[in-house]
Amino acid sequence: MTDLIHITASQPLPALVAAAGERAQIRFLEFFAANIRNANTRRAYARAVVAFLAWCEGRGVVSVTDVQPLHVGAYIEALSLSRSAPTAKQHLAAIRHLFDWLVMGQVVPLNPAASVRGPSHSVRRGKTPVLDPTEARQLLDAIDISTQAGLRDRALIGLMVFSFSRIGAALGMKVEDVYVQTRRLWVRLHEKGGKIHEMPCHHSLEVYLDAYLDGCGLRQDPKGPLFRTLERGRGVLTSTPLPQANAYAMIGRRAAAAGIATKIGNHTFRATGITAYLKNGGTLENAAAMANHASTRTTQLYDRRSDQVSLDEIERVRI
Repeated sequence: MTDLIHITASQPLPALVAAAGERAQIRFLEFFAANIRNANTRRAYARAVVAFLAWCEGRGVVSVTDVQPLHVGAYIEALSLSRSAPTAKQHLAAIRHLFDWLVMGQVVPLNPAASVRGPSHSVRRGKTPVLDPTEARQLLDAIDISTQAGLRDRALIGLMVFSFSRIGAALGMKVEDVYVQTRRLWVRLHEKGGKIHEMPCHHSLEVYLDAYLDGCGLRQDPKGPLFRTLERGRGVLTSTPLPQANAYAMIGRRAAAAGIATKIGNHTFRATGITAYLKNGGTLENAAAMANHASTRTTQLYDRRSDQVSLDEIERVRI
């Protein structure tokens, strides 16, 4: 809900919304507060909608009720020239959903984005950088686990590698989401759309999580966040959940300290784990189930086995 607070507190409502009257203002805020449950989607849609309305204001549109298909089409066309196709499509989706909501609230009669087509975009291979299994092992082994920070960071990276978890699902876990079942450690991931995904731990992940929980004394706080920030100056865990931006910065520091040149991010470990699993004989169907993908087509975007084939073929050019 922080994005809603950001729109209403740290800056006023977009001028085009304010000019449309109280009904439009309330409906606009309800779009974010009541209609969008995922925090990441809320953030992305808020940025997209505010940017579009500011663009319209700069071109003489005075109210959200005056927005026409021509405005939406011109904005998406301009955006496609400066940003990637997926970004333009995401902005169009945000605008379309907002105006659907305004139509249902009888603020505007028709959705001006309904007839606008986004840029063509077809992807068979994801862009997420991946690590070779030896690099992933190098990174994990380079972490100093004599500190609470080291235990936390190894457990978090290990969770993403061995369970294919999304960073949002990992950071949303509570201590009680690591539990024993059938004499094996399991993890409970809170995925997008309120879905609960449970799976057993790889034996290495069991070691990492047990060491983290015991070394940081977290088992006594089952309702508390699993991954937490560190207290400045003391290096001990607080009771505050670790933000996604902090996790990203941590991964960059750990990669640099391990001598890994690849520019990696939070999603790298999900792709690394899936690729390693498939290289070792795993099936695409099981990988999709483990990654909690609705379709194997999504999982295929994380399959980077063809990278090695391409490299092998390139080395055949012997001059």
